[in-house]
Amino acid sequence: MSLQLRATPELVAAAWLKTVVGDRVATTLPKDNSSWAASGFCTLVVAGGTPNLYVPLRDPAIGVDCWAVNPQSQKPPWNKAAALVSAIEAACWEHAAVPQRVTLPAGYSQAQVLSAYTVGEARRIHDDASSYARYSIPGLVIAWTEVPS
Repeated sequence: MSLQLRATPELVAAAWLKTVVGDRVATTLPKDNSSWAASGFCTLVVAGGTPNLYVPLRDPAIGVDCWAVNPQSQKPPWNKAAALVSAIEAACWEHAAVPQRVTLPAGYSQAQVLSAYTVGEARRIHDDASSYARYSIPGLVIAWTEVPS
C-alpha cells in the first residue's frame, strides 16, 4: 500500500502564484540572485487559516514577499518588487485566473483554486542589509480543494 501524496497549502499557493508571476516562486529565496535579478522573485509562507471541518475546502492565508535586486547598485529597485505585488493583486480580480486547476508536482493530487484575494495592504520592508527591495503581502487567501483522481 503506497501513501498518496496530498496537496498542501504551500504547494497550491506556489502553483497559483506561478500562473501569475512565472517560475519565480519558492518558499526560500535563491542564494544566487543573478538567477532572478532581471525579474524579481516571490517567497511564501503559510501564515494562518483553518481547514474546513465538514467539507474538503481549504483557505489558508499565505504571507508573500516580493523581492528585487540590482547587483550593480546598492539602491534597492523598489518599483520592480512593487510590480510583482501589483501583478498578484490584479490576478485576484481577474476572472480568468480564478477559479482554475493548478498543476502540482508529479505524484501529488491536483487542486482547484476557487478564489484568491489579499487581506491587508502590501508594505515596503526597509533596512535590508543586502540592499534588496522587498514588499510584503500580509495575507493572500487562496480557497482551494483537491481534485478527485
